[in-house]
Amino acid sequence: MASATSFYDFKPLNGSGEPIPLSEYKGKVVLVVNTASKCGFTPQLDGLQKLYEKMRATHGDKFELIAFPCNQFGSQDPGTDAEIQTFCSTNYNTKFPVMAKVEVNGKGAAPVWEWMKHEKPAKIGVGFVSKNVEMIKWNFEKFLIGADGKVKERWSSMAKPETLEATIEKELARAEKPAV
Repeated sequence: MASATSFYDFKPLNGSGEPIPLSEYKGKVVLVVNTASKCGFTPQLDGLQKLYEKMRATHGDKFELIAFPCNQFGSQDPGTDAEIQTFCSTNYNTKFPVMAKVEVNGKGAAPVWEWMKHEKPAKIGVGFVSKNVEMIKWNFEKFLIGADGKVKERWSSMAKPETLEATIEKELARAEKPAV
C-alpha cells in the first residue's frame, strides 16, 4: 500500500479467485462496498443493484459498482466465495462484480481497503470533539472512486444506495467533461 497512489494500483481477487487489476476501471467512476449476506443491511443489495442499473442505463460503462464480501462484523458472511456469489445473484439478481471475500480491518485487511481508508478516514465524534479514524465500522460502508482513481467520498452503512445518486451523478459529470 505504501507505494499506491490510486485505486488502479491494486489487484484484488474476483469471486473465482483470479486477480483483477483495478486498472481495468481506469477512467470510470466506481462505487466500492463491503457487503455481507446475513446482515441487517443486506437488503441494500437490492438498492445497489437498482442504482447500478440506473447509472449504467444513463452513463454506460463509465460507472461500475464493486462489492467486496466481508465476514469481520458479527460473522455475517460465513459462506464460501461460491456460496456468496450464488446468494447475491439468486436473492438480489446482482449484475455488478462481487469479489472474493476480504478483510477490511486489521493486519489481514486487503491492501485496496487499507488504501481507501487512509485516503478517506471516517469521522467519528459529536460536536466539537471529532477525529478521523482509519477503520471500517460495519458492513455496507461505501467509497466513491473518481475517474482519476482517487477516493472522492465515503458513506457509512446507514447511507441507503438511493441517497448516493446525486453525488455519483456529479462525479460522472466531472469525468465526462472534455479536457480544455
